[in-house]
Amino acid sequence: VQLVESGGGLVQPGGSLRLSCAASGFTVSRYSMSWYRQAPGKERQLVAEITWDGGRTNYADSVKGRFTISRDNARNTVNLQMNSLKPEDTAVYYCKRNSGGYWGQGTQVTVSS
Repeated sequence: VQLVESGGGLVQPGGSLRLSCAASGFTVSRYSMSWYRQAPGKERQLVAEITWDGGRTNYADSVKGRFTISRDNARNTVNLQMNSLKPEDTAVYYCKRNSGGYWGQGTQVTVSS
């Protein structure tokens, strides 16, 4: 099992980024998947999750209405579209397969002018 995140970078407040988590060793359509983030000096927190069948999503209150989690079964990826970014969204973002607790290495998102 391997998870590789990409798409992070530096963006101005109000901007957008799209993170992608490429999975190998398993099929994402069969597992519930999550995105977490960890800011410096803070604990890792859940940002968004999607059930194995894609029928239900859940978001942290701080990102509701701005972030969208989705799954691309053809590419075997889980994506996080982030709009209206704020400086407080700055963190390392991690992808996780909920079953088995597999994590990616993370991708840095920095929101700053």
